[in-house]
Amino acid sequence: MSDESRPESSAGVPKRRGKAARKHTVGRVILISAVVLALVTGLSTVYFIRHLNGNIEGISLDELGDDRPEKVYKGNGEPLNILVMGDDTREGEGNAIDGESGGGGSDTTILVHISADRSRAYAVSIPRDSIVDRPECNDGESSAATDVMWNAAYTEGGPVCTLAQLEANADVFVDHFVVVDFNGFGDMVDAVGGVPVCVPEDLVDREHGIFVPAGDPSVLTGDEALDYVRARSVGELAQRNDISRIRRQQTFIAALVREVKSAGTLTRLDRVVGFLDAATQSLTTDDELDSVTRIGKIAMQLQSVGLDKIQFVTLPTEYYPTDSEFSGRVFWTPQADQIWKLINEDKELPARLLSGNAVTAEPPKTSAEAQSPSPSPSESASETPTETPTETPTETPSETASPSETATPDAPATTEPEPVPGVCA
Repeated sequence: MSDESRPESSAGVPKRRGKAARKHTVGRVILISAVVLALVTGLSTVYFIRHLNGNIEGISLDELGDDRPEKVYKGNGEPLNILVMGDDTREGEGNAIDGESGGGGSDTTILVHISADRSRAYAVSIPRDSIVDRPECNDGESSAATDVMWNAAYTEGGPVCTLAQLEANADVFVDHFVVVDFNGFGDMVDAVGGVPVCVPEDLVDREHGIFVPAGDPSVLTGDEALDYVRARSVGELAQRNDISRIRRQQTFIAALVREVKSAGTLTRLDRVVGFLDAATQSLTTDDELDSVTRIGKIAMQLQSVGLDKIQFVTLPTEYYPTDSEFSGRVFWTPQADQIWKLINEDKELPARLLSGNAVTAEPPKTSAEAQSPSPSPSESASETPTETPTETPTETPSETASPSETATPDAPATTEPEPVPGVCA
């Protein structure tokens, strides 16, 4: 029909009629193509979501019962507390790391707090060498214990036991938990094409065969990323506990967040699919969070949180005396109790609790920026308020302020933090 109309058009048939017929034909082709594409895409999406859901293992929280901390916040919306744990089994390595037989267990524990108005998020890292009291858990199979290491709870009763331990010691209600398998964590890194991290010098842990190349930035592969977040016995500044490793973990997770949110990932369908597949295969959650749609809803709510408002905080601790039976371990300071109280009330953490103890997910400074002259304490306080939020105008976020300016009755004077192996200043 269309073949016959073309010669008639050249013989004087009104052009309007020919154009209308062509539009009609093209319109039908587009409509049919759109319907077919929608059906194919819809079916693919359904199967893909089912596949992702099948990757996630869900565990019930019923054993926690009703005797749990009260949610204090009574304002609009609802804050969320999600306990994130890293399960580092190190399968196939055949050797103990950090003196732990049978694998590393839970090397990482982070409480992620998302504010009710979704304007900020805190990720509070808990040193695994913390000495705490553990409640009875695992349906009574794991008895209560006093003065035990934090990460022993995971070995005794898994993630639910660790969650119960946090609620008992911090008096903070935890809504959900997520366990990330470290081996799958490496696959997540590879899925986005590697993660750029500033490594000031080669990171070497000969005891455990760990090597991470220097670079500004150094684009780490999955295996290198695992080495970076695992390394503990590094250089002359190797710590007696895992404070340095926590800082590297925070630095890397912040870099991974930036990479996942970047256009280089979000505009690449293969990377998005690969990342989601790798991520879900690595996850164990509570049974109220064991679907990609529920996790996706939380992720979408975080889209409005600026990178400068995602803060990684290390829980304030101090070493036990060297002559103590817990020498080399740490205990929570009064400042830690203040952080838990403010988290439970969904309030911003003031500068005196963050100064020298927190990093944000903002992109790091370039080498040129880092070498530029540092501003005075007053300029620093006025130009970088988002990195250390304050409750009152009198708070001093600058780390270079004098002791008299930062000292308070409940917070000691700020000291210059020691360099952390593998982390750029």
